[in-house]
Amino acid sequence: MTETRMEGLAGLIGRMKEYLLQKKEEGETDIYLSPEGRTAMEKVLRKARGVRTLRELEEIMRDCHKCPLGAGRINLVFGEGSERADIVFIGEAPGAEEDKQGRPFVGRAGQLLTNMIKKMGYTREDVYIGNILKCRPPGNRDPLPEEMEQCFPYLAKQLEIIKPKVIVTLGKHASHALLGLKTPITKLRGNLGNFRGIPVMPTFHTAYLLRNPNKKWDVWEDMQKVLKIVGRSPK
Repeated sequence: MTETRMEGLAGLIGRMKEYLLQKKEEGETDIYLSPEGRTAMEKVLRKARGVRTLRELEEIMRDCHKCPLGAGRINLVFGEGSERADIVFIGEAPGAEEDKQGRPFVGRAGQLLTNMIKKMGYTREDVYIGNILKCRPPGNRDPLPEEMEQCFPYLAKQLEIIKPKVIVTLGKHASHALLGLKTPITKLRGNLGNFRGIPVMPTFHTAYLLRNPNKKWDVWEDMQKVLKIVGRSPK
């Protein structure tokens, strides 16, 4: 591995540590700040030295059993789409259908996301779609903090490789993880945040929209802001 690549990874982990320490000083003591979480990041990034493509990173993750979810999964749900995507959509975790197929957002909520992406003038292959967790929590329960701690470094590496123009976080868990906040999603949505210099647009999860279809217009309003960032208009 070249010295430049080593320096790049060292810089990444240094920035990640600074971010976590900043959040700890701000009182966010339970967001990816446990000793186990920091150790996990160190190990992941050491193992990921020299990784420059999503395919290489996925191969590393296939052996991941850092939390109990790995033992119960059918498939690892790494993510899919363009490695050069302008827009990345991030949810919280795979569901039952995603676990079966090894693909993110393929159930009813996924179909709604696909339709929204098409309305924005893209296909699923044009953007990138993933989750904070890569394995399904049992019974589709909410992700646990310790599970998110183990998976978050992989997501950070995915975003480093893709270098999107904007990230769309779907739901409270993804939004809180990327923004380091606990603000309710009803107040966060539509307000641009930032993750390592990348604009972040928090919005409602498409599963929430299935239960509350009247909120679809709120999300479409958020997506029009996203389109402005990438310099496009909806078709």
